[in-house]
Amino acid sequence: MFRPKVPIMPQPSGLVAPSAVVEPTTITPGTLAPSPASVAPVPPRPAVRLTPGTALVLVSGGTAVVLVVGAVLVSMLLAVALTASSVAVCAVVVRSVLTRR
Repeated sequence: MFRPKVPIMPQPSGLVAPSAVVEPTTITPGTLAPSPASVAPVPPRPAVRLTPGTALVLVSGGTAVVLVVGAVLVSMLLAVALTASSVAVCAVVVRSVLTRR
């Protein structure tokens, strides 16, 4: 029961089809496609222009993102600190209750 058994590969039963014979083939080079007609040049994309208004919007948006992320991280840190301090107070109270008996 506790001895491992190695599975045995089953033998095929019934008629087995012979393997197909692969014959080499020759490769014939194809004809070259004619070159396409002259394509109209693509106009260059306009350069990004930063006006003082858009620069101010980008800076204020980045500042808002940084402030929101900072507030979230600080609130998470405060939540962890409050939880740790309350667990420590509970541990001190339970210890004092258990040592009085």
